[in-house]
Amino acid sequence: MRHFFIVNPHSGPQDATAHIRREIADLPDCEIYVTKGPGDATKYVREVCQTDDKEKRFYACGGDGTLNEVINGAAGCPHAAVGCYPCGSGNDFVKYYGGKKPFLSIREQINAPEEKIDLIRVNDRYAVNVVNIGFEAKAAYRMVKFRRIPLFSGPRSYYPAVLACLVDSIKNPFALTADGEKLYGGDILLCTFANGSYVGGSFRCAPRAHADDGLLEVCMVRPLSRLKFAKLIGYYQKGEHLEAPALRPYLTYRRAKKIEVTAPKETMICLDGEIETGERFTVEIVPGALRFLVPQGAGYTGKPVDMAAEKEAVIKMDC
Repeated sequence: MRHFFIVNPHSGPQDATAHIRREIADLPDCEIYVTKGPGDATKYVREVCQTDDKEKRFYACGGDGTLNEVINGAAGCPHAAVGCYPCGSGNDFVKYYGGKKPFLSIREQINAPEEKIDLIRVNDRYAVNVVNIGFEAKAAYRMVKFRRIPLFSGPRSYYPAVLACLVDSIKNPFALTADGEKLYGGDILLCTFANGSYVGGSFRCAPRAHADDGLLEVCMVRPLSRLKFAKLIGYYQKGEHLEAPALRPYLTYRRAKKIEVTAPKETMICLDGEIETGERFTVEIVPGALRFLVPQGAGYTGKPVDMAAEKEAVIKMDC
């Protein structure tokens, strides 16, 4: 079996390329590929998948955007499995499995068992964690700009992005259909379609999510006052928003296999932090579409992640 480490040198606080190269130097059948720009990881993985039908593993070395690109290259390839080496500024998907720490051993990754998990397909592109429309999609777009400011690097960029969106993104017009039934038509604050549990670094947006149940977690929030929004953020971060009586009038929650999304004009949709634009989107679950590597010590528990431990789980680079 061949092992391909796909490294995004611009993801995270420090380029991990040299560190990963040293880690795999004495391991058999391992090679490294350093991405050259947006979309390059998808292109490379797809090309490798087309070269032969031998078993292979791809390790996304970066953040959620790098993982998104790798799964888009590997999707549909029956001989490929995907792992995540979380060295990026945001690594939300691995929080579904308890957090980063078990994923930071390359040797454990090499020997990790596989689990078949679902993917989310949006038109002709895939996501593995969460798809957003409305407020959160616009916040994700702004996060990229704030990450360039040292004070707001990494997950800290979520907060100024949210504050900026409070000015102009409280109301977002959409029509939503879930499994052929009209779900809503009018202004919304946000709507998430989730396979994983976390978004924005520390927000447990989908506490009931299961990545292998063949269903999307759909949570829509109608527009509310900025005071109510402040309360929502607190519940949302802890994953308690679905149970909060004060927010019940504003929330619509259900599970579905397919959602049709229509906007009156071009708008943003966010796939694992990556932004696409359009007026119509089909968001659907693709059951068992990805073989994902789950190293020893990682696993779904349904419990909140220890965020203090997440901050301490860092790659100790000797470069």
